[in-house]
Amino acid sequence: MFSAPQIAPPCKDSSVNRSIFRAATSVGAAGIVVKIAAVFKEIAVAGVYGRSDAMDAFLAAALIPGLLVNLISESMNQALVPTLIRVREHEGRERAQQLLSISMLWVCLLLVAASGAMALAAHGVFPLIASHFSPAKMALSIRLFYALLPVVLMTGIASNCTAVLNTLDRFALPALAPMAISVSILLGVLAWSGRLGIWAMVYSTLAGAAIHAGLMAWMMNAHGYRFRLRWYGMTEATREVGRQYGPVLVSGVVASGGLVVDQAMAAMLPAGSVSALVYATRFVSVVLTLLAGAVATAVTPYFSRLIAYRDWSGCRHTLRTWVRITALVSAPIAALLMAGAHFLVRITLQHGAFGRRDTAVVAQVLIMFAIQIPFFAVSRVFYRFIVAMRRTELILYCGILNLGLDVALNLLLMHWFGVAGIALATSLWTVSTFFYLWYWSRRLLTEASLRAV
Repeated sequence: MFSAPQIAPPCKDSSVNRSIFRAATSVGAAGIVVKIAAVFKEIAVAGVYGRSDAMDAFLAAALIPGLLVNLISESMNQALVPTLIRVREHEGRERAQQLLSISMLWVCLLLVAASGAMALAAHGVFPLIASHFSPAKMALSIRLFYALLPVVLMTGIASNCTAVLNTLDRFALPALAPMAISVSILLGVLAWSGRLGIWAMVYSTLAGAAIHAGLMAWMMNAHGYRFRLRWYGMTEATREVGRQYGPVLVSGVVASGGLVVDQAMAAMLPAGSVSALVYATRFVSVVLTLLAGAVATAVTPYFSRLIAYRDWSGCRHTLRTWVRITALVSAPIAALLMAGAHFLVRITLQHGAFGRRDTAVVAQVLIMFAIQIPFFAVSRVFYRFIVAMRRTELILYCGILNLGLDVALNLLLMHWFGVAGIALATSLWTVSTFFYLWYWSRRLLTEASLRAV
């Protein structure tokens, strides 16, 4: 039986927005705790490994497992959640459980298959994403990659369980659970780096991912959705998820291609450029996760429910409200982060093997990355609305446009600004994404409203 009540059909706009606010606040507060743990982890990692060849090798090795999870599992979440909510609201909980079991079976099979394929292709792929690594550094990166592959399945399961719990209005505890990974890495690096070197990062990452997956599967079972991998046949709901999954997956491949391009181009620059890019990204990701991530997570089930009941006025009000709130909050944060970039990097990372020159490089990259914050944060609201409308092919077109812009802008700007130019290129194509998603959100809502008349 489900222990969590179904959320009632949408009623007043103010009630929906209050629910979204509570959900976003819960996710944001939990995210702060998770990020605090991550900051301590980053301080420990930077002090032990700095911008060393070993750290570059680990970051390159960890890139592909992270991309596979985002591609396969996160794409499934976006395709599944609107249909899962519709089925639960209109067809009942048991049919929703069947849809979930089929979807999780497929996503687990895809995660395993993708991991196996990448294991076979590693010796061909790594020379492309780390073309300027020395032979020894390349060999180390590939060995680390093989060891990290189990993270793909474990983190993918955790991600799916989290998305399902969000549909049941459970936000805070699922958002806290990733802290297990940071705590595991922190303890592992402090205890074993002297004996195991960079392999302490690998083993502690595996342990943290296993704990995270176990917690989320248990929590989902406790709230009524069983963790079950079973095939019930091809239903109309399953076909709908499949139709939405394809474009989201391909758009994820395209978007991930941009991340690979960024790191590959950073590897063409002086040693330590990959580490500088990643360290700066993690500062910006704190803001994006706490703000954009929290709001996007909170609005998704409510957009899906409003659309299931064809409440277009509620959609319009909710969309406008959260675009404005997100913009008003994110713009000042971006300005503060840009103004305090050098100070922030110095007090958090400048110790041990991380010196003054490293601080100057990472701070410049951070400033360029921070430009994207308000545009990215607001665009995530539009993005989740478009996905909830089940128009995922528009997301695919946006991803293709972004990849082309990323490559062109990287080639132009890295020549002038070095690794900071790669960060600036990311911010510039984020601006184009904002305008694209704004246009299509407005158009889809107008067309739906006219059809309802």
